Amino acid sequence: MEEYTREQIQRADDTDLYVFLSGRGEQFKRCGKEYRWLRHDSVMINKNEWYRFSQNKGGHAIDFMKEFYGLSFAEAVKELLGEEGVGETNRRTDKEDAGRQKVCPIPLPGLELPERNESCEIARKYLIEQRKLSEWLIDQMIAKGDIYESKNYHNVVFVGRDKEQNPRYAAMRGTDENRYRGEARGSEKAYGFGHIGTDEKLFVFESPIDLLSYITAVPEDWGKHSYISLGGLSEKAMKRMYTEYPHIHSIYLCLDNDEPGNERCTQFVSLIPKELSVYRLEPVKKDWNECLVAEVPVENMAKQMCWRDAREKPVPVMKMSEVEETVVQWLWYPFIPFGKVTLIQGNPGKGKTWLAMAIAAYCTNGKELPNALPIEPFNVLYQTAEDGIADTIKPRLAKCGADMTRVRFINEEEKQLSMTDDRIEKAIRQNNVRLMIMDPIQAYLGANVDMNRANEIRPLFRHLSTIAERTGCAIVLIGHLNKSSGSQSDYRSLGSIDIAAAVRSILFVEKVEKEKEQDIRVVYQQKDSLAKKENPVAFSLGEKGLKWLGEYDISIEDLLMGKAGTKKETKLEKAQKLILELLTKRKVMCLEELEAELLAYGISSRTGRDARKQLENRLSYDWCQGRKTVALITE
Repeated sequence: MEEYTREQIQRADDTDLYVFLSGRGEQFKRCGKEYRWLRHDSVMINKNEWYRFSQNKGGHAIDFMKEFYGLSFAEAVKELLGEEGVGETNRRTDKEDAGRQKVCPIPLPGLELPERNESCEIARKYLIEQRKLSEWLIDQMIAKGDIYESKNYHNVVFVGRDKEQNPRYAAMRGTDENRYRGEARGSEKAYGFGHIGTDEKLFVFESPIDLLSYITAVPEDWGKHSYISLGGLSEKAMKRMYTEYPHIHSIYLCLDNDEPGNERCTQFVSLIPKELSVYRLEPVKKDWNECLVAEVPVENMAKQMCWRDAREKPVPVMKMSEVEETVVQWLWYPFIPFGKVTLIQGNPGKGKTWLAMAIAAYCTNGKELPNALPIEPFNVLYQTAEDGIADTIKPRLAKCGADMTRVRFINEEEKQLSMTDDRIEKAIRQNNVRLMIMDPIQAYLGANVDMNRANEIRPLFRHLSTIAERTGCAIVLIGHLNKSSGSQSDYRSLGSIDIAAAVRSILFVEKVEKEKEQDIRVVYQQKDSLAKKENPVAFSLGEKGLKWLGEYDISIEDLLMGKAGTKKETKLEKAQKLILELLTKRKVMCLEELEAELLAYGISSRTGRDARKQLENRLSYDWCQGRKTVALITE
């Protein structure tokens, strides 16, 4: 047996009987401050008290439930409170809760709700069988008390409530052949039959049956949306909804597809505040119930039109905490990073194209590149618009030692390539390319782009940088310098300075004009956004192609002015020299000790191994007490 606290019992006994019974559909007639119960006209009710004149007896709310509903004390308390006792362990299920009649506050005295019939079978059968409305939806509305059957005429009654759930409106629909249609006396148009949801959408209909027809056809997430029927074409109920419920931001006008309905929808747009979005859902037939009865497929049931989109578009933002840190990968440290755009520029004929081909040879066949790590060969895209593929590019690539099967290019016979061309990213992905070279820049900007205009250049380079980022491909652009020989190196790039700003690394290639001993070209890194700047490197060009000379000491200004610099001793050369000096002094050294000595001079183990490989004809190896030793070979 359930147990209730004194506080619960007191609250139950203090229940306003008029409010409680009205919510159950009971009818009353007001007599001054009291109400006469029409079912037992000798019973008068005043707040939580009642008196039955025919039997000269009365009491409070709990006694009333025992007297007229035959409930026990505990059952009466439970019914009045709508909650379990403190000893209850089995909670009601959601379905049971939905089936309970809600306690309804007092309706306005002017509203005369039709007397409720004890059974809703006639109304239910009419709605489900003739109107083809969803059985689960109708049962849920009946359980809430929003739909019931009138006693005298068996009409369907659709109850509209205010924010406090007070009945304020009732639409009636006949279930017989006459199909009576009307409203209860005292109904207020502003409180139409409907449902309040939690999201921003409000669907507006002319009648309750059209409203229920739409939910039947489109039941997904219906409980989250709000719905209102106007009881015709009055805007009052719609206006109250978006005024009282500020979470509503989108209005879907679902009025009938006839002249009055379409005309009213047009008028509503000017009435609805501008900060709300307005859409028109136009049924393919006259109204939504006709579509439902005719079994029109949901996807063909209506035409949706956006009449006003007032939603503020959210700015896409990300939290820095959500960004996964990555480490820059290098094709040639610190000159060319993977997944970024690099610019190689210089005056015509100074070796830019030869440098690009040497890089391609390194990527496709592992050929020498100063201070570059050994790599697994990969495919390269080489796009050129200045030199002939057959008579210039291929012979030079061969001299540099490139693997021709791995060097590819996009065919431009039918359509010239540009930086915004979709073929770039597709070709990179389809051919597993990790390096793309485009020579020269201006050939791939597009026909209508002025390379001196920053607003035209920025979108192109942003697009190209995005491709590099997404694919992980290193994109290298070849560009020329302008003719302003006296200008600072930063402003010698051909075109807008935004080109230089957009790339992550800039390499200058220039010939040392005053170098008399040999033809020397220098690669100087002018911009280094991702790594510490290293010394320039030099190469020479001859009949056999390109030959690397190692590091070269020269400033960018001196280089642009043609002055000679000094060839620097590379780390590899320094390592070879140090190995020979140490072994000349000590004759034999443990290999571990030799590597430690080199490390003390700032030479890495990898550079030390490369140096020993270069000296392999002058070194011998042996074992002593389980440790590998190295010594100079003596004649």
